[in-house]
Amino acid sequence: MKNVKVLIVEDEMIIADTIVDAIEDFGFEALEPAVTYSEALERIEEESPSIGIFDIQLSGKKSGIDLAKVVNEKYKFPFIFLTSNSDKMTLEDVKKVHPASFLVKPFNNEELYASIDIALYSYSQQKSKTVNALNSVLNDSIFLKQKEGFSRVDYDDILFVKSDNVYLDFYLKSGKRMTVRGTISEYVNKLPECFLNTHRSYIINVNHLQSLSGNSITIQGQELPINKQSKELILNIVNQG
Repeated sequence: MKNVKVLIVEDEMIIADTIVDAIEDFGFEALEPAVTYSEALERIEEESPSIGIFDIQLSGKKSGIDLAKVVNEKYKFPFIFLTSNSDKMTLEDVKKVHPASFLVKPFNNEELYASIDIALYSYSQQKSKTVNALNSVLNDSIFLKQKEGFSRVDYDDILFVKSDNVYLDFYLKSGKRMTVRGTISEYVNKLPECFLNTHRSYIINVNHLQSLSGNSITIQGQELPINKQSKELILNIVNQG
């Protein structure tokens, strides 16, 4: 594992230096250790560590558990707790912030390496699951930029898209209309195969096609123009079916 940056937060400098030496022997990059909660936050902002090793008891009012809460909420990287105490109350507090591992002092280099290795692997697996879940969502939907941000719209909810100069209107099953800046040619490539560019100003979702007559088609009661090429394509599909 290359380019792994390890942040050590430990107020006993002899222990911190020992961990730094071990981290470097593992082939990882050891950042300058932090002694307090505030120092740790500074390191995180400056260095963006891959993983943290936090002593629970730190110099100052705030603890490693307080630091872990901020990491979970804002920075999102795995961390390992170090402690001299493994009493029930400490363990209960630790569980609430979901550390990747928990080491009781004294520990050896093999235990430290195993904890880091497992923590990084588990985190990468978790990220992979999140990416796969997001990809699954994206495979069935599109994000449309609106004034308030991006809105996710399922492909099946889109009836058709109409061009209005440099803007596109997305007409939805709910009766709602969403407008984005873009062109027909740009979006026909973003949409899946069930969307057909039937006219210079229209893209339709063929799953919602109700009827075809003359030079027009009907989708949810709305009559839309269709060009000759698209009409022949649809007729061929209908006749084959």
